[in-house]
Amino acid sequence: MARRVRRPRALRDPATHVQRGDVVRQRTHRLQLDRRRLGRLHGYRVRDRGAAEEAPGRNHHSEPNAGSDLANLATRAVRDGDDYIINGQKIWTSGAHYADWMILIARTDPDAPKHKGISYFLVDMKTPGISTRPLIDMMNNHGFNEVFFENARVPRDCLLGEENRGWYMATTTLDFERSSIGGAVGARKMLEELVAYTRNTRLNGHRLADEVRVRTRLADAGVEAELGRLLSYRVATLQARGQVPNYEASIAKLFNTDMQLRMAKSGMEIMGLYGQLDHRSRWVPLRGRFERQYLWQTGLAVGGGTTEIQKNIIAMRGLGLPRG
Repeated sequence: MARRVRRPRALRDPATHVQRGDVVRQRTHRLQLDRRRLGRLHGYRVRDRGAAEEAPGRNHHSEPNAGSDLANLATRAVRDGDDYIINGQKIWTSGAHYADWMILIARTDPDAPKHKGISYFLVDMKTPGISTRPLIDMMNNHGFNEVFFENARVPRDCLLGEENRGWYMATTTLDFERSSIGGAVGARKMLEELVAYTRNTRLNGHRLADEVRVRTRLADAGVEAELGRLLSYRVATLQARGQVPNYEASIAKLFNTDMQLRMAKSGMEIMGLYGQLDHRSRWVPLRGRFERQYLWQTGLAVGGGTTEIQKNIIAMRGLGLPRG
């Protein structure tokens, strides 16, 4: 039985299942993989509601020397009879310490061009030889991990798709991740809380909500939050139709990442010095949500592909501009 993971409040929005719960099912369906073969993986079941809802999992992509240049990855998967033996290291893996399964890309042909010798695996995190080490962020949270593979033996049935052709699946994985649906819905919730705060907080004898500068910033934030939601829902609509958004997902990620950072900054400035207090302080407004979001959002501009990578994708695949 998979361990259940508490879902953030923002993910209760019905559209977010397209990004979260349906990701593995969508990918396996598009590649016409045999569900019964997946079902043989240690009793694993891929149900209609999506594999990720049965067994919480995480993407294992980035490596110490393979971030933006993901195809430079060095983790090896060597065929040995009916198994693969995996050795290597992944980094910045969110939630690996509570995941039951991992989506892993590894190099299966070191002699092939770097984009072609890669394969895509679904691996049980309880496999002997797999270990994790926490990476503590600037908020003193344990969200990221390093994951190590030391002669980890996984069944051949863990291979999804064809051997040495996992790069397409990996880039599709990122397209789903970049849809930013959860973040867009979360931004709307943050705005609602900020509006309520300004209505209930008085400064120099009048409500914050009555100040022109505050109302202007809230109006701008409201327009941006709605635009971010629509961009993400555009991606969700394409996904629901069985399509794989590419530059559309990059547009959503690029806009929503910047929008959420601006909203967090605006919230902190509206609250004044109180908004900069640590979330554990008794004096911080709204449980320190805006201070935490401001720190967290800076890293999201890197995760899933940097801002520069998104602009390149939009330019080349969306606008048809030449490389370089």
